[in-house]
Amino acid sequence: MSLDMADARQNLPRSSDLNQNQSVMGKVHGSLARAGKVRGQTPKVAKQDKKKKPRGRAHKRMQYNRRFVTAVVGFGKKRGPNSSEK
Repeated sequence: MSLDMADARQNLPRSSDLNQNQSVMGKVHGSLARAGKVRGQTPKVAKQDKKKKPRGRAHKRMQYNRRFVTAVVGFGKKRGPNSSEK
């Protein structure tokens, strides 16, 4: 081990110093007693039956049509694939 490495290790803070600094910084989120509160309050809704999605070649065809064929070319900012703007 070189002399430079030994000097670098001496300058590092000890783990006990790090733990003291963490407690001074404060809490990040709420207590774990409230975990899952919103999900527990939300009423259960049964899943709906959906049509099966195409796979393989048919899925690639659907993606191509969505991205390039039916895409509207116009002025202004380009909209993303999940945009609800018309």
